[in-house]
This record gives sequence, structure tokens and C-alpha cells, in this order.
Amino acid sequence: MGCAARSTQEAGNREADDEWQLEYAARIGHLLVTRNRNDFIALTAQFFGENRPHAGVLIVSHRILASNPARLAKLLIRFAAQHPAGLPAYTVAFLKPY
Repeated sequence: MGCAARSTQEAGNREADDEWQLEYAARIGHLLVTRNRNDFIALTAQFFGENRPHAGVLIVSHRILASNPARLAKLLIRFAAQHPAGLPAYTVAFLKPY
């Protein structure tokens, strides 16, 4: 649908911790999409302080139900269209549920 995406499962990273997930996303040049707001905001600050690569984090609200993946996909596609060059390094953005 015009977006490059890879799930944790597809990448073989299901057992990896949050820090490794963020490193992996940066290494492949993708922002990381998560519902885990607090941990990834803290990791973003840590990566910034350590001058480690970071391609951005997109926080998905729990108001966007996991039981409705079609809605989530539409919102992600809209977000990607609004940010064709990706996010600036160390950006934490929030996916609007509308």
C-alpha cells in the first residue's frame, strides 16, 4: 500500500528487548511503531544523550483498537503520506486516532 513495513515477528525479533528493537529500526532506517509509550520515550532520550542512531518512534494510542487492524493500517498509511521523508531523528510522534 505504498509503505515499507516489517513486523517484529517478520524480522525474527520477537524475543528482543525494547532497546534492541529501537537499534534494529534505526539500523534499517525505519521508525518504530509501538503502543509502549513510556519505555520508548525514555529510550529516545537515552539514545539522544548517547548520540546513538534513531529514526523516530510513532506511538499508537490504545484508543486505536488492535482488534481493528484495517483502521490501524489506514491511519499508518495516512501518517506515512504526511511524512514522506520520514521523521527527523529522535522524534517521538503520536498517531492520531481520527
